[in-house]
Order: sequence, then C-alpha cells, then structure tokens
Amino acid sequence: MPLFPSKFISKLPTVGISIFSVMSKLAVEHNAINLSQGFPGFDCSPELTALVNKYMLKGHNQYAPMIGVKELREAIATKTAELYTTAYNPETEVTITAGATQAIFTAILSVVREEDEVIIIEPAYDCYAPAVELAGGKPVFFQLNPSDFSIQWAEFQKLINPRTKMIIINSPHNPTGAILSALDLQKLEKLTNKTDIVILSDEVYEHIIFDGYEHQSVARFPNLANRSFIISSFGKTYHTTGWKIGYCLAPENLMAEFRKVHQYNVFSVNTPIQYAYAEFIQKKDLYLQLNDFYKTKRVFFNGLFKGSKFTFKPSSGTYFQLLNYKTISNDKDVDFAKYLTVNHGVASIPVSVFYHKTFDQKLLRFCFAKENDELEKAAERLNKI
Repeated sequence: MPLFPSKFISKLPTVGISIFSVMSKLAVEHNAINLSQGFPGFDCSPELTALVNKYMLKGHNQYAPMIGVKELREAIATKTAELYTTAYNPETEVTITAGATQAIFTAILSVVREEDEVIIIEPAYDCYAPAVELAGGKPVFFQLNPSDFSIQWAEFQKLINPRTKMIIINSPHNPTGAILSALDLQKLEKLTNKTDIVILSDEVYEHIIFDGYEHQSVARFPNLANRSFIISSFGKTYHTTGWKIGYCLAPENLMAEFRKVHQYNVFSVNTPIQYAYAEFIQKKDLYLQLNDFYKTKRVFFNGLFKGSKFTFKPSSGTYFQLLNYKTISNDKDVDFAKYLTVNHGVASIPVSVFYHKTFDQKLLRFCFAKENDELEKAAERLNKI
C-alpha cells in the first residue's frame, strides 16, 4: 500500500521502539529471565483484588468524576499531610490519573509552550523529553555526576535563564537508584526563588528508599510545593503496575491548568479500582513497611554478586540495581545487554539509553522486584560469564 501523505513529517523523528520493548521481546524469544522492565514479579494482595470485585458488584462501573473519586482524593490528601506535613485540598489540588506517565505528560502539556526550555536531569526516564517536544518546548539536558549520580548544583545553575519554564526531578531515581537529600531540595528551592519556574517532581518510588533515609518530597518544602506538580502512583506500591492508576498533587492554580488538559486526554480513570485503593490505602503499614520488603530484596540480590566480576554500589532507592561489567567486556552496553539476553538468558536495560546522547559507563539496570528463586537463577547464569 502506498504511503499517505507522501511527505508525512513525524513530530518525534528521533523516537523509535523503546529499549524496554526491545529487551522484553528478546527475553521472550530466547526464554530469558526478564529483569529489564520495572514490574514486580509477584502478585498483589488478594484482599485488594477482592475489593475491586466488591466495588464492581456494587455497581461502580461507570465513569468516575473527571478529577477522581472523592474518597480516594481525600485519602491521598490525608496520607500526604501525615507523611510530608503539607495539606492539599482534595477538591482543588488532587487529581487521579491513568498512571504516572499520563500525569507527567499532562503536567508538561498544561504549562509548557513553544520555545520554553525544560531542564531534564540525565540519565532520565524516557517519557520526559518526548512530552516536552510534543508541547513545543525545548529539552535542556543536565548530566548527573557519573561517579555517584549526584547533582552538581553550581553547574546546574548555569542552565537557568529567562526561558526556563520547568525543571523535572526524579527521586528515588530511575534508573540509578540515587536519591535527593534535603540539602538538594533546599538548593533547588533557593535556585528557583523569585522565578516563575515550575517543578515537576516524579516521586513514584517514594515508598522504596533504604538505609534509614527518608523520602524528601518537594511537598516538605513550602517554597517548592507552591510551584510543583508532584506525580506518584499506586502501581509500584501495591504491585499493580498493570492497573495504571496514579495521581498528581499541585497548588490550585497549577492544578486548574492540569485539569484542563486531563479532561481531554483521559477524562477519567478506572472507577472500581479507585474505590478499592481508597479503602486499601487505610492499611498504612503496607506502604510504610515497603522499604523493608525491598531492602531485603536488594540485599539478597546484591549478595548473589559478591565476589563476581560485576561491581556495584547498592542502590539507595527504587527496586533497581546497577551492575558494572567493565572488567568483563568492552562491548557497548546495548550490545552487551543483548548478548546477555541471547547467550546467557538474562535480560537487563543498558543505562546509556537514558541519555539523549549515548553515554556508556558499562552499566546495566536490573529489576530485583522478583521472586528469590528467579533472582538466584539469573545470578547463577551471569556469574558464569
């Protein structure tokens, strides 16, 4: 069939199939253990699925309110106030979304205009830059310190100018597992003071942080909170990534703009699941103890590689661990990740793909949110290299 129109111009000419799809497809084709995509390898609570069924049977099967079910918005506002001491009005400052990625896209689209600059900190989750480009904005990239993935704020400051509309931050950080400290947020607060810069804070791994650290949400910092979209999700917390329910917190003026876009690109999201989460979120221990659950996983996974040819620094948050293979191979990380999948039956994600220009440190990202026997099998195969 001939192409039509014959001179079609892509709005995202540099975007192809994501590395996540590529590696997962390879994993299926070669029957490999898939530690590439960031989804848990265990099921959610039977009580939670029973709650979803309960609300289906109660007839909550039609459109939810555009801004989300009231009970869930109220529960999120209460939880946020308890954890981060900032009050959000559930009527005007909390919106339920179809996952975090949709919330990120909507937040960017709601405030970024043509020629606005958006600072993206790399390595970065791959949905940020395309959303900026579709909004007509210009991504401006800042690279984390390669040695410890910290932000060098003196260098960062040089990127800020009158065209800077938004700064995107992510903590705990995907793919590195690094976290932002209170001092980091204080420095960001100072840099953006007396500006019109909007912060988009991706906090989907807020409950997966280790070694006694507390999550430093921008909600803890009043002068950041009043200029920020905070994005979070239930998928990582309750092992339900396939349900695609997230939420956005923002001051009323920003949320009003967010909802203008949200009502047209999604309108509303799954009704019975919202009611189920609203009831299930009352079990506070489940999210308060998630750190301990995943810390045990991290310790177990890393212990499997002690004495191996892989080197690593334990991640500070998320359920990802980076492994460095520079003593094993000089191959590019994309090539080596494919090699491990095809020849050794373990799929991972090469970290260079999280940069707009390839920056190869011989690092692979592995998801350890899997059952222990699966992690053991993967380590056994990798340690034979």
